[in-house]
Amino acid sequence: MEPYAKPREKKIGTNRPKITHLPSDLETRTRQQRQAEKQAVAAERRAIKKSARRHLKQELLKELGDTP
Repeated sequence: MEPYAKPREKKIGTNRPKITHLPSDLETRTRQQRQAEKQAVAAERRAIKKSARRHLKQELLKELGDTP
């Protein structure tokens, strides 16, 4: 930690306060469950992007094959 940092600048890194958007009695998921959901969403987005790239590549190759 920076010894000459201002009081507000000291709350960074691992010492930063955790942000919660819901009260703990309403939030029943554990941190691991939230992380798993987040990773699943990221994996789904990667799959969608990959599929879109494949589709565009196939269309491009088809157009290039039709032109000559």
